[in-house]
Amino acid sequence: MIYKFMRKAGWRINHKKVYRLYSREGLKIRTKPRKKRKLADSTPIPIPTQPNEVWAIDFLHERTIDGRKARILSGVDLCTRENVVLSADYSISSERLIRFLESLPALPKSFVTDNGPEFTSRVFINWLSKNNIGISYIDLGKPTQNAFVESFNGKLRSECLQLSFCRDLNELKNELSKFQKDYNEERLHSSLNYLTPLEFKAKYGN
Repeated sequence: MIYKFMRKAGWRINHKKVYRLYSREGLKIRTKPRKKRKLADSTPIPIPTQPNEVWAIDFLHERTIDGRKARILSGVDLCTRENVVLSADYSISSERLIRFLESLPALPKSFVTDNGPEFTSRVFINWLSKNNIGISYIDLGKPTQNAFVESFNGKLRSECLQLSFCRDLNELKNELSKFQKDYNEERLHSSLNYLTPLEFKAKYGN
């Protein structure tokens, strides 16, 4: 970089000589230290007793055949194990995350998430406060604290994403929709006494 500035200023010098002089004099370019993002404090994860009390949500990634990288937002109801959130887009900012959540037929009383920037942004925190929705953050580097959504993501990847070759975002969304329907309406869960999530949810009158 110094060499380029010197050449632009009219100096007839090559980059090797600049490097030798730079090293011999022990010069160092001052760099602005990278500002560390403050992590949200972890809080105890509430234990749900009803549907829509606590949802665990997370992001994962998938690349479509057209070469673009998509982000997938997934979420599980910790009471019923229902896959309540499954959406994809090439970019999901805090604002887009909020718009998607507001389009859902119901919202939980609380979320469980990691310390991702979308979940810790001021925009998202203000939206939670405005809607009286709580949030619990898992400890950094401990995804097992969000085990239910991590388990769901594993099934999603092995049974859907790795078996599907989606040309673009629309095809990816279509595959996600089919997987969500099968997961909630057809799959029997041993933890739910071999009921589907929707059958188990119906026991609560929802």
